[in-house]
Amino acid sequence: MTARSDLPYRSGVGVVLFDGQGRVLVGHRIRPTGSEVWQFPQGGVEEGEAPLDAALRELEEEIGTRKAAVIEQMAGTVDYDLPEGMTHPPRWAARYRGQRQHWFAMRFLGSDADLHLDTADPEFDAFRWIPLDEAVAGAPGFKRDAYRAVGEAFRHLARRSR
Repeated sequence: MTARSDLPYRSGVGVVLFDGQGRVLVGHRIRPTGSEVWQFPQGGVEEGEAPLDAALRELEEEIGTRKAAVIEQMAGTVDYDLPEGMTHPPRWAARYRGQRQHWFAMRFLGSDADLHLDTADPEFDAFRWIPLDEAVAGAPGFKRDAYRAVGEAFRHLARRSR
């Protein structure tokens, strides 16, 4: 049996979507992964897909819109490991130890009416706009370091948006 630490990381992306007031969007997961309930839109990169294309696809799959413009891409990637014995592990947990994510800050170009959670394979049943620091503080333990790094990378954008 392969130890989790011997498994590769899944290639992923995440989006910190800012509104005009400097708040960020978090979605409430329908199927929580462990203690994870509210999170940024994020997901896997498909084979041959560029990270930015994956980020835009994930926005459409998770919140039903591509009405966003890239502000900045975080330098490098951020890793997180799934904890052993998760109550509700993600579908990909048997093949990967965690995710290695490319993160993008984007400006939302629409209104709340442009957000549609009733997508083909819904992941969120609610969303809210909150301060970036609150989104980082609310991350589950296993993602907290990753969210802290993302928050540090994009904190200047939250201040500038207000």
